[in-house]
Amino acid sequence: MPNQSSVTLVTNVGTLVTGELTSPPLHDTSVLIEDGTVVAIGEDHRRPDVVVDANGQTVIPGLVDGHVHPTVGEWTPAQNSTGWVRNYLHGGTTTMVSAGELHVPGLPFDDLSPELVLGLATLSRQTIGAYRPSGVKVDAGTLLLVPGLRANDFDRMAEAGIRQLKFIFYDWSRLDDGEAAEYVAWAHERGMVVKLHSGGVSRSGSSRVAGYDVVTAVRPDVVAHISGGPIPMPDEEIRGVLDDLPQAAVEVCSSMNYRATKVTVDHLVATGAVDRLTLGTDTPGGTGVIPRGMLRNICYLAGMCGLAPEVAVAAATGNVARWHGNPAGVLAPGRPADLVVLGPIQGSSARDGLESFALGDLPGISVVLVDGAPLVAGRGEQTPPARTPATVRRG
Repeated sequence: MPNQSSVTLVTNVGTLVTGELTSPPLHDTSVLIEDGTVVAIGEDHRRPDVVVDANGQTVIPGLVDGHVHPTVGEWTPAQNSTGWVRNYLHGGTTTMVSAGELHVPGLPFDDLSPELVLGLATLSRQTIGAYRPSGVKVDAGTLLLVPGLRANDFDRMAEAGIRQLKFIFYDWSRLDDGEAAEYVAWAHERGMVVKLHSGGVSRSGSSRVAGYDVVTAVRPDVVAHISGGPIPMPDEEIRGVLDDLPQAAVEVCSSMNYRATKVTVDHLVATGAVDRLTLGTDTPGGTGVIPRGMLRNICYLAGMCGLAPEVAVAAATGNVARWHGNPAGVLAPGRPADLVVLGPIQGSSARDGLESFALGDLPGISVVLVDGAPLVAGRGEQTPPARTPATVRRG
C-alpha cells in the first residue's frame, strides 16, 4: 500500500509570529502541516490526523538556541546533569546549534591537535547530532579551530558533514600570520559558518581574550556572546565591532552582562541592524542548565531593551537559524513544522503571549511540535500552566 501523508492542523490561533523580522504577527489564523512540513498558513483541512486547538493562544516558531555545549547524549559533565535536552524542549527549544563539544572530561585545552579536534567534532556529529535526543534537533559536531590545520583538513570536515567552526582556544599571538583569516576563507569556500568566542576568558580558563582587534581582523560570521560569556569587551569595542563588521551576526546569551546587552541592542536599533541579532544560552556550562533560558532572553529583550516582542522572538528563531544556515526558525510554507503554543500564565495581566514577553512575564507553554509531531502536549514541564491551555486530539 502507498504511504499515506500525515496531516496536522493547528487551529484557533490567536496570534501567530512567523519568526521573520519583516512579517508582522497574524491573528485568528491556523497552520496546516503535512509530513512534518508547513504547507499553508490560514487554511483548514477536512480530516486532519492531529488537531492542535490553540484555544486563542500565541504560536511562535520553535526556539533555536544558537549556543549550546553538548557532550554525551543528554549528560553534561559541566553540571553533572542528565536529561537536560528534554528539559530545554519543555522550555520551547526545538533546535540547538553546538558551539563546541568542549566539556569532555580530560580534554587537553592547551594541547589540541588538528587530528584531535577533527576526531571530536566527527564523533559528536555522528552521535548526538544524529539521534536527536528527546526529539530536539541538535546541530552538533562544531570543530574547535586550532593552529596547524590545512586545506585538506577542511575537505575532511566537509566530508564528515561538519558545518560549524569556532575560534575559542586559538593562539591570538599568531593573529598577524594570516592563518586565522585563511581558515575563514577555506570555511566559506565549503559553505561553513565560523563563530568566534569574544570577550574575556570562559569557564575553562583556557580560552583566549578576544576584543575589537581580534574580532575585526578575523571577521567571523557570528560574534559569540558579544555582551558577555561571561564578560564582554568594553562598550566602545562592542560598538566598534558592530560598526566595522557589518557582515557578521552578533550573539547575546543567557550568560550575558545585562548592561552590555542593552548597549548592544540600543546600537543595533539605532543603526537599523536588528537582523544581525541572534540568541543562545551558552549552556550547559558555568551558567548552569537553563531550560527557560531562551524564553528569558526574549523577556529581557522585549521587557527591558525595548524591542517589539515579535522582533525579540525573531532574534530567538529566524535570525539564529538564518545566520547558522539552518532551515528551522520560521513558520512558512516549505519550512519544518517546529512550533510552540504559549500564552500568559495565571496571574499575569498580559492578554497574549507577545504581551507576556513585552511585560517581561514568563509565558506558559502548552504544546511543542517538532516536525509536526506533538512532543509536548497539555503543558510544558518547565513553565507554569498557561491560563487557557491548548489541547491536542488525534484522529
